[in-house]
Amino acid sequence: MDRSGRGVYGISVAAGLSGIGEQSLRLYEQRRLITPARTAGGTRRYSDDDLTRLQRITELLAAGVNVAGIGQILDLQDRNTQLQSDISALKSANVRLTSAHRGTGAPREDQVRERNDHDELDDDTPPGDVPEADLIDQSRTVTPPAEDAASR
Repeated sequence: MDRSGRGVYGISVAAGLSGIGEQSLRLYEQRRLITPARTAGGTRRYSDDDLTRLQRITELLAAGVNVAGIGQILDLQDRNTQLQSDISALKSANVRLTSAHRGTGAPREDQVRERNDHDELDDDTPPGDVPEADLIDQSRTVTPPAEDAASR
């Protein structure tokens, strides 16, 4: 059974396994460096993930980082982990959508872009007309022309 995220160790066991005193564990919790699970009765329960985090805290303290700095570092590492997870999920969704899109027979975006590039090279559009692709591109960046003082 995977215990990595499940709180199974009491504070005395976690202190022994991590080499960190119980009072320090309470301080780290107070400073929000670690958030152990709690039983219905309020007893702290530390997981293997918590012990890994405590090891990281110990490394940062040994490197001379203060508790406030450790909090910021851990927050950034947590955010980075979350972003990596989000990227993986988006890549998976992209693969599924691309696969589903191919099944519809609709052209892929790169094929449409390639076709538009080709159309611009062999443009038979009469002078004064604007190709549809240009209108789409321009609609994203259209700014109203400045009025000329002489035309008023």
